[in-house]
Amino acid sequence: QVQLVESGGGLVQAGGSLRLSCAASGRIFSVNVMGWYRQAPGKQRELVASITVGGRTNYGDSVKGRFTISRDNAKNTVYLQMKSLKPEDTAVYYCNGVVSRDYGSGYAAYWGQGTQVTVSS
Repeated sequence: QVQLVESGGGLVQAGGSLRLSCAASGRIFSVNVMGWYRQAPGKQRELVASITVGGRTNYGDSVKGRFTISRDNAKNTVYLQMKSLKPEDTAVYYCNGVVSRDYGSGYAAYWGQGTQVTVSS
């Protein structure tokens, strides 16, 4: 089993900050790219940020300059530091990890259950 568990969501005022964490655990051989996605009601799930094992990052246009993704490879954990939050950032945030469970096996994408981030006006 592979589990990705998010933490750190909550309610924050506009302009505030939150830090999300996501740890992958279970039967894991290796973890490739990890990332954060979000989905608001009635909206399509969108990429927030992703990060490779080597630290190469990619951000959605709407969060560039405000959010920072990082990871701790030893802990199979990815973080999302969110600053200058806006009401438009309100969504369920999902952690994603591309994981191989055995040597020689392929990679598959796994998702966390999501954590709610609500930004008040």
